[in-house]
Amino acid sequence: MLDKGYRGSSAEQARQYRQAGHDDAKIFAMLLGVDETYKNNLHAKKDVIDPSGDAHSVKSGRKKWQIFLYRRNRFETDDGFQALNGIGSLLIHCIDAFPPRYIDYEDNKQAAKERLRTPMRELKDRFQRKALLRAFLMKSIFNGGEVDYLTVLHEAKFHVFRNRDVVQAFGDAFIVENSQAHHLGQTPEQKVVFRAHNASGRYINIGELEMRNDSARHYQEVRFNMNKEPAMYVLLNRIQPKEQFNEDIFVYGHAISTFGRWPSQEP
Repeated sequence: MLDKGYRGSSAEQARQYRQAGHDDAKIFAMLLGVDETYKNNLHAKKDVIDPSGDAHSVKSGRKKWQIFLYRRNRFETDDGFQALNGIGSLLIHCIDAFPPRYIDYEDNKQAAKERLRTPMRELKDRFQRKALLRAFLMKSIFNGGEVDYLTVLHEAKFHVFRNRDVVQAFGDAFIVENSQAHHLGQTPEQKVVFRAHNASGRYINIGELEMRNDSARHYQEVRFNMNKEPAMYVLLNRIQPKEQFNEDIFVYGHAISTFGRWPSQEP
């Protein structure tokens, strides 16, 4: 079993990366005894439905996890984002900082970046409330709790975490800041950055909430990424105990009492 690498951002590389993620989800489904027609719902982040009917968001990748990449319509129509005490509206304000046409953005990028600073700063301020931060993480990673587990392919093994444990671990660990301008020509407050200690004890970026405006094809999109290695460090160190389910799967925290209780095994 191989951990697939992050393959870049061209159209073909992105397709390969998506396919690698699908392949890893399929491997996990097979390990659970689900046949090749296993159910999933990618729109709702349900990569695998296990034999008990619980949903897993399956992540792999060597470097990054893409938590979401959404356009304006998602934040307008998804009640979960609209219910997050103004977070959905602020994400729309981030999108609206940029002109409707990419060509107009190219003509004056700095004006858009200056407009973006205000909603990004407000998002950072809102996320100082731990309850709201945890609610945002639950919505972003688990579609508001519709997905039961985060399952990660890491070092050739699958690691299964219950949704509430993940949200609690990240919520407790994260320090939320805005990005800063470190070099001439950079503009501050272009991202919301989620930072925590890594294995060396340094505070580093684990997650970044930002605008994707790198091409006409990917314009006015909000992207939430996490860096895999420090994210796994938080999960593995904050969610205990750990049990081995089988040769290829480890289970953590509250997942120990719920995962693997397939209907045929219940008393």
